[in-house]
Amino acid sequence: MGMEYSKLIAISGFSGLFELMGSKADGAIVRSLDDNKTRFVSGRQHNFSHLESIEVYTIRENVNLVEIFQAMEKSGEALPSEKDQAAVKGYLAKVYPDLDFERVYTSDMKKMVKWYGILKANNIEPKLRELSEDEAEA
Repeated sequence: MGMEYSKLIAISGFSGLFELMGSKADGAIVRSLDDNKTRFVSGRQHNFSHLESIEVYTIRENVNLVEIFQAMEKSGEALPSEKDQAAVKGYLAKVYPDLDFERVYTSDMKKMVKWYGILKANNIEPKLRELSEDEAEA
C-alpha cells in the first residue's frame, strides 16, 4: 500500500512535503518525503496545510489543488525547473490555462511544480479521499 495523498501536508517554514504520522496537542510527528526522516514539528511555530484542503484561484471558482496536479499528469508535459519563473508560468499556462495568473503568486506556482515532482518521485497518486471520515478511520 503506497502513501496516501490525504496524509500529505505542507509546513510553513519548511520546503517540500511531509507525511503526517501523528498529531499531538502541541504539534505533529511528520516524515519528510525528501529524506524520509521523522521529526516533531511544533504547532506553535509552524502552520500545517493538508494538501487535500488547499484551494487554487482560477478564472472561474476556486479549484482544489488536486485538479491542478491531475491536469499536470494528463498533460504529459515535461516538468520545468521550479527555479525558473518564466518556465513555470509557461508550463502552467499550458497545462492549466484557467489558473488565475493575476492572483496566484509565482512562489505558489513554483511550489505546485515542486510538489508535483515530489508526488511523482514517491509514486503518490493525487486524488481526494472518497470515504466518509468514519470509514477512513477503519
